[in-house]
Amino acid sequence: MDGIRKSFEGNVVLKDVSFHLSAGEVHALVGENGAGKSTLMNILAGVHQPGLGTVRLRGANLTIPDEKAAQRLGIAIVFQERSLFGQLSIAENIFAARQPEKRFGRIDRERLYEEARVLLKRTGLDEDPRTSVEELSPAQQQLVEIAKALSFCPAIVIFDEPTSSLTERETQGLFGVIRQLKASGVGVIYISHRLREIFQIADRVTVLKDGENQGTLQLAETSTDDLIQRMVGRSLQLRHQDAVAAGNPIFLEVRNLSDPKSVTKPLLKEISFNARQGEIVGLAGLAGAGRTELALAIFGVRPRGTGQILVRGKQVEINSPTQAIAAGIGYVAEDRKEGGLFLEMTIAENVAAACLRRFGEFRLNWCEHVAVAERFRKSLRIACRTTSQTVQSLSGGNQQKVALAKWLLVNPTILIVDEPTRGVDVGAKAEVHELLYSLSRQGAAVVAISSDLPEILDISDRIYVMREGTIAGELSRRDAAEESIMRLASLSAN
Repeated sequence: MDGIRKSFEGNVVLKDVSFHLSAGEVHALVGENGAGKSTLMNILAGVHQPGLGTVRLRGANLTIPDEKAAQRLGIAIVFQERSLFGQLSIAENIFAARQPEKRFGRIDRERLYEEARVLLKRTGLDEDPRTSVEELSPAQQQLVEIAKALSFCPAIVIFDEPTSSLTERETQGLFGVIRQLKASGVGVIYISHRLREIFQIADRVTVLKDGENQGTLQLAETSTDDLIQRMVGRSLQLRHQDAVAAGNPIFLEVRNLSDPKSVTKPLLKEISFNARQGEIVGLAGLAGAGRTELALAIFGVRPRGTGQILVRGKQVEINSPTQAIAAGIGYVAEDRKEGGLFLEMTIAENVAAACLRRFGEFRLNWCEHVAVAERFRKSLRIACRTTSQTVQSLSGGNQQKVALAKWLLVNPTILIVDEPTRGVDVGAKAEVHELLYSLSRQGAAVVAISSDLPEILDISDRIYVMREGTIAGELSRRDAAEESIMRLASLSAN
């Protein structure tokens, strides 16, 4: 790709960008949210057309009018935002609109399921291909997306934030798939905000900033600090957390919480834990351990069987999010687009969504509404032209800031954040961490769920590790390490 330019509504997002990929190479593409990474790859995948510039494959100039044309050329993309049909099965999603057929155009379901099973085995997803996608966790859905891309037998595979919802074990499984692709001569483009992964899997890295190429480097010639400097133009130094006094009052206490027996697949069993004022408590564990299910039960979304929830020492009855909010609990959902934001509404409307009464009982005080949103835009550095923009027009990192702003306005006693920096660049990630740190030190209790072990270790004062719907152990900040967390989280732990 040479001299690629692209504009949207007069806003130039790519400025003469060049990007070259060799067969059998893993070439990483990094940059902050909004740097132009996804736009560049969407041009290669036929989703967008370039304003200027050329695309060549094996030396021949190409025009890629749509995604089907890209697929015919052997270009497959694993999108950051999942593009699956929830009510269809895994196999039907993998082979959507191209199912194997018998005579007279009938779908060969036996072959469909068998071919899907082979692809799922390559990704490490141990699920029946007949299972509907809506029954899967976000991490499992991401693995289905990867299996779908592999089903095209591509010459080029684009991975756009493929590990944003995967655990460390699943990530290493994906790296095994990528190494197999590389060994077979497939060119792999790998987009990730997790720079540690870049150094594990990539051969070269290209940095984008504000739609411009900041250089292409061999991984052996660069460092994490160098990449961050090229990406954000500044060093990122997180303030080292001070220890939280063990004597701080307990703001959230969960006692013996279990799923009701009536649930189809009961998971949570006798869970007890607590979070103190001014503390960030991390919840770690492998996919399927029950971390999100626990958060949803506390927030009143998931039905609860036995157990008690206490806020500031008083038992509260929570059977809905409304009751949770009234009790002083906020929840930033794992999937911000499905459970955290109203994409077609404005930034200002989203910020006010959990606290509408603040702006009038019968009629919205529009001036105050906009003024509050503007204040958060400045304090959280939300990159937008105006707060009247729709949230769907923002980058992933800025969408996450809007989701956090909504709960900062509520000023909860307890804030639960599920995968708070999923799909967020290193600059925005540091800002989100600082926000959580500031919120806790201002007196709130923060419960943070993350599949990113370095993140859990970086932000947590204490860590609870979950395994198979139970608390497998508790670690202090001093005693916590990736090895100790994985030992407790592993199904084979003693």
